[in-house]
Amino acid sequence: MTTKNQFEEIKHINDIGQEYWSARELFKVLEYIKWDKFLNVIDKAKEACKNSGQGPDDHFPRVEKMVKIGSGAVRDIGDLHLSRYACYLVIQNADPSKEVVAFGQTYFAVQTRKQEVLEQAFEQLNSEDEKRIFLRKEMAEHNKHLADAAKDAGVIQPWEYAIFQNHGYMGLYNGLGAKEIQAKKGLKKSQNILDHMGSTELAANLFRATQTEEKLKREKIKGKLKANQAHFEVGKKVRQTIIELGGTMPEELPTEESIKKIDSPNKNQLKK
Repeated sequence: MTTKNQFEEIKHINDIGQEYWSARELFKVLEYIKWDKFLNVIDKAKEACKNSGQGPDDHFPRVEKMVKIGSGAVRDIGDLHLSRYACYLVIQNADPSKEVVAFGQTYFAVQTRKQEVLEQAFEQLNSEDEKRIFLRKEMAEHNKHLADAAKDAGVIQPWEYAIFQNHGYMGLYNGLGAKEIQAKKGLKKSQNILDHMGSTELAANLFRATQTEEKLKREKIKGKLKANQAHFEVGKKVRQTIIELGGTMPEELPTEESIKKIDSPNKNQLKK
């Protein structure tokens, strides 16, 4: 039976945090037999991309894919790293008689629209307070999803989840756990560190949470130790991306006023 997991399981994340799908893998999921025939679908998708005012090279970049051809020799058969929008266009131009294609059309249409709505909502925010409130609420929601994914991986007890969360922080904050971060930020034990983060720091932690959730599901990770290690690795990867972009390390970002003080009925003017 076709499920959205088929598309989620073949999703990849590159070194700068961008998601992409391998055309070679999507080709198999969409049940095409001949690569040349699938390339015709991709060509139509590229044309649609161009007609929409987008750059095909940005959404359909070609990459090498080396395969063994015998006697130790290898050959580049080529691949494409498709953006979510590229996948949407490919599936819109694929064989609609296939059940998996019909499902994929709905899946990528919904997911693409959801991303557009979130981006538009965030772009409309003017003040730092509004951005903090928006991201903090997103963080709360995605932490629930992360907790569910961790539970499926074997992180059951509350103390086990605390250790799991700490591994994510340690990866992102260069070895600092929740208690160490509280101390460095000058916070009391009773104060939630997420409530005192600015929008930049919240965004980094949101990315850590969402990508860990997807990694646990995509790789079907089982066992507390493996789940903890996965969370640490994702946190560390997010930190490395910040370094490469020349950003300020999260532990060096300033401690903000509690978000509970600014997110009140009188001050919160965010539209749902």
